[in-house]
Amino acid sequence: MITPQMTAFAVPDMPLVQPGDDLVALIMDALAAHDESLQDGDILVISSKIVSKSEDCFVDLYTVKPGAKALELAEKVNKDPRIVEMVLQESKSISRAVPGVLVVEHRLGFVSANAGIDQSNVDDSGHHILLLPIDPDASAAALRQGLQERLGVTVGIVISDTHGRPFRRGNVGVAIGIAGLPAVVDLRGEVDLFGREMLASVEGFGDLLASTAHLLCGETNEGRPVIVLRGVPVADVEHGLGADMNRDPAHDLYR
Repeated sequence: MITPQMTAFAVPDMPLVQPGDDLVALIMDALAAHDESLQDGDILVISSKIVSKSEDCFVDLYTVKPGAKALELAEKVNKDPRIVEMVLQESKSISRAVPGVLVVEHRLGFVSANAGIDQSNVDDSGHHILLLPIDPDASAAALRQGLQERLGVTVGIVISDTHGRPFRRGNVGVAIGIAGLPAVVDLRGEVDLFGREMLASVEGFGDLLASTAHLLCGETNEGRPVIVLRGVPVADVEHGLGADMNRDPAHDLYR
């Protein structure tokens, strides 16, 4: 019997991404420069940050005028009113607002701190922020199609972000965009080692991939925004979307 195994490696020497950059070309060039190549079945986990940069999701804080709600909320949470204004624009509702903490339901449906808005590894101006991609699932699909057309390989794409978790310390990688893969794998109806039927087990497949890649990708100055996972067993089920990972609010115990 062959022991299951998988490998992971960072695409080396990815350049700093600028608005309008062709991510497919950048990935291809970086791989070719180090005699690396993609194979059918590989999964690329790509940081949402470089997707946002290529799609020009920058906001210049000098252009943001906070409204009355943002000004009031900013005083409560001790944050820049301009950033709070953008958090509100990117959100459906506020989940938690206390000094130093602003947790919201993002327009994409998940709950996260500051609506995923970031200033780290954005640029050195000090007055730009970066929003999440407008439609991460569409971005993932375009990247997958581009790699298939130019390299002739069929791969899966995960666009990842980092989120905190209720009652647990530390951030983990999560999937906010998916193409060519199931987002979740429903194990209900399967049996365990003792023949007991699984009644409630649903695997967050996309998030498992994102967190695996996060071990190599990092969050500070590593400069490794694209990770290739090879040999991952993928269930033969319908392909999903990042949106599939969002829990129905009626079943969410933490909101």
